[in-house]
Amino acid sequence: MTNDWNIGVQDRRKGLKKKMEQAVVVGLVSKTETESQVNEYLDELEFLALTAGAESIKRFIQKLPTPHPRTFIGKGKVDEIKAYLDKHEAVNMVIFDDDLSGKQVNILESILKVKIIDRSSLILDIFASRAQTAQAKTQVELAQMQYLLPRLRGLWTHLERQRGGIGMRGPGEKEIETDRRIVRDKINQLKKKLEKIEQQNITRRKQRGELVRVALVGYTNVGKSTLMNLLSKSDVFAEDKLFATLDTTVRKVAWGNMPFLLSDTVGFIRKLPHHLIESFQSTLDEVRESDILLHVVDIAHPLHEDHIRTVNATLRELGALDKPTLLVFNKIDLYRERYYDKYVDEEARREIEEGLKGMLRHTFDLDNIFVSARTKEGIPLLREKVSAMIREQYKVRYPYRVNHWS
Repeated sequence: MTNDWNIGVQDRRKGLKKKMEQAVVVGLVSKTETESQVNEYLDELEFLALTAGAESIKRFIQKLPTPHPRTFIGKGKVDEIKAYLDKHEAVNMVIFDDDLSGKQVNILESILKVKIIDRSSLILDIFASRAQTAQAKTQVELAQMQYLLPRLRGLWTHLERQRGGIGMRGPGEKEIETDRRIVRDKINQLKKKLEKIEQQNITRRKQRGELVRVALVGYTNVGKSTLMNLLSKSDVFAEDKLFATLDTTVRKVAWGNMPFLLSDTVGFIRKLPHHLIESFQSTLDEVRESDILLHVVDIAHPLHEDHIRTVNATLRELGALDKPTLLVFNKIDLYRERYYDKYVDEEARREIEEGLKGMLRHTFDLDNIFVSARTKEGIPLLREKVSAMIREQYKVRYPYRVNHWS
């Protein structure tokens, strides 16, 4: 197991590694979820925390029909967490798997005496640390401002002592309005800055000509960037962490006499903050303007079908769900390691996988293929399938050059 210092977060300015923070995570089992599902969600939350630079050492789960309006979880569970924190002074953070209001954060911090982080703020923190280009940094800052704006009132603790008439009129309220105006002005500035960057991107996309565009989409950490490297023979940053890629990478690829553009996009995730999707609209235009989607899925993940539905919901929101799509089930080697008996022979394995392919094809009504980006299994067949899809696009676009693309 890699130690904390080896997987610490790199300080880019000083070249030093910081010791990881320690945290506990909290999940709520509501009427629409089971405890098993919430445990899977907390697995993902712990991976998010690890990506951000925090190690989860304990998880707390509570069953409640609806979240508590003041503390999200019940008083008894808050007391249980406080007792644990009192015994483990190294823990300096509590991470919730759902969004909290500013008021809830304030109350929980006053009781537990540690940092309170919700899912959206954790994702925003990861995006902020991963952003490299001016566009990505601006998009993340815009999302952070949009996240902060509705929470300003709850974060003003000193106003608790100034209760007056309706809306707590007075100097404190004027200060809140001043802060809101500052945040709104900043949001407007960032939006204008993004509009200028987007105009440059539109010009750049027009200069690419009429090449067919293929976009890699999928849940975060499914291996899109690794596949991008294999298919385009390029060197795109790939790492076994969530949101390793924020900026869309586009490469011109030529297979034989058939050139096309291949793009690697930011990964999607369950409960992706809506303001992040709004902020990253220009980046996601690569998905919206693509001709073909390669929807990459981690077949070894126990919630891979939920991941497909999460990505499809985001594609629907982008208006890109009806594009020609191939489901690329990556990490088939890891799937076999986890789920196959070691005595399963080759013929039985083929039968199992053909049955699985058929079931997935029936469930999602899309053609699919099993590959391993790590061992390169299935990559030649993937190239054949993608080539056929690109060829069909060119035949529609240039019917007078059918022989050239055949």
